[in-house]
Amino acid sequence: MGTGAELLDSEFIQGFSASLLDDYLNAKNYVQDVPTQSLLHIRSFTHRLTELLGQDKAVSFTSPNLYDRIELLNQKRLIDVKTTRALHRLRGDGNRGAHPEKYHLTQEQLLALAQKAIKDVLALIEHLYPKVIGRAAPAYRYQASDAVTIKDLCYRAVMEDDPKAQYLVGISFKTKALMLKEQELALVDQSYGNEDENGPAVKEVAQKASDTFTKAAYWFALAAPNHSDALYEHGVGLIHGYQGQADAIQGEAAIAKAAEAGVVNAMALLGYFYLVGSESFKPDLAQAKHYLQLAAEGEQTEAMANLGVLYYQTKDLTQAYHFINKAAQAGYPHAQYHLALMLANGDGCKRDPIVSEYWMAEAAEQGQLDAMLTRAQHMLNDESGLGGDVSQAERYLREVIKYGHSVPAMIELSMALADGILGRIDVVGSAALLNLARRHANAKEAEIIEPLWQSLALQVDTVLEMTQDPGEIQTLKRAKTLLSAKGVLTFRD
Repeated sequence: MGTGAELLDSEFIQGFSASLLDDYLNAKNYVQDVPTQSLLHIRSFTHRLTELLGQDKAVSFTSPNLYDRIELLNQKRLIDVKTTRALHRLRGDGNRGAHPEKYHLTQEQLLALAQKAIKDVLALIEHLYPKVIGRAAPAYRYQASDAVTIKDLCYRAVMEDDPKAQYLVGISFKTKALMLKEQELALVDQSYGNEDENGPAVKEVAQKASDTFTKAAYWFALAAPNHSDALYEHGVGLIHGYQGQADAIQGEAAIAKAAEAGVVNAMALLGYFYLVGSESFKPDLAQAKHYLQLAAEGEQTEAMANLGVLYYQTKDLTQAYHFINKAAQAGYPHAQYHLALMLANGDGCKRDPIVSEYWMAEAAEQGQLDAMLTRAQHMLNDESGLGGDVSQAERYLREVIKYGHSVPAMIELSMALADGILGRIDVVGSAALLNLARRHANAKEAEIIEPLWQSLALQVDTVLEMTQDPGEIQTLKRAKTLLSAKGVLTFRD
């Protein structure tokens, strides 16, 4: 970017296409205080850009799905490889912004993602300028935004009773509440066998998260009568009890009303209700297909994946593979995991273990818990063709334990620590994990844990009899305490 140019970045975008300016400015203005909204505008910008790239090229987009549009432009050789990758990257960033909690993004990561997306937009337009406009891109300079701050939004929300501002304030509080829940889980993760020590900190963060969810619910409820997206969020808040007491009946009614108003996320959730059943809606595959199809056409990746599940349940494996593959290509980690399973088994497609492992790795990197556990097991046992990084395997297992309270992950990590597979032997960590696993285990899992428990206890006793090292003795005694009856704490949800 030039630094001495007269053109500002906004003028640069307008010179390329005035139709893209509003989304660009909104993305830029919201980036600091409401990064989720910024990323949604990035996705809208990308959608408009594909429309522009297809103009006057005899391209007829038969699908509103952004992935399909990008691929059609690519197949017709109207965009080069660099543009294709850049468009998909922006599409993926927009999807992550829509559901940051599903990707386990922290507030800092979400902000960094939004800031990066703005730079990626400018770089892409620079690249496309000579191809679309027919001359070299002019020099320009980036001007820091007059950001839409929370203070501005709150003024409009309170003093002007602006429903959009009220909705955005609610989104800001909801995002912060979800990040606080991440902090709470991280503290729980650090407390194997030491819940009493970390208990106060966990309670403090949990209370902050609860208070922040309550604030989000207030603003969503205030905006709901006049803002369809807020109505959807109000329904979600009622179902999850953002203000304390959950009310599934009223929440589902709000979501159904938002779906009828055309809110894509509401249609996706209503389709899911019809797929599996809920408090208010009995399973109805015809209705599920109707709403999921509408949401999928609006690029709701979870709806694409659930449409694949619907076809899988009705034994139409070809269609199931089609929609799950589309959701996976769109970046949805749960679909990537299920696509890996379908490729491994040859369900609706040709069996391909190598591509299956690729998608398993993609899903794991995006935080899909089942994929993380599977990849960790493959790495520790060197069962995949993608390498056996034991440090990454440990990170995956700890993430699965933190977010999913997975007993198989606890057992796997405990065994790895006891056997030295991770490059060190940690009997205290191993014992603490078995302790935790026993408290969360079902009857079948308890049967697996018991011989491991006895084996580790025997290992500790044997080394205690042999060692003279004071530090090692202290460590082994701590492990022995964790493996004793009094070291087994009461089960906690």
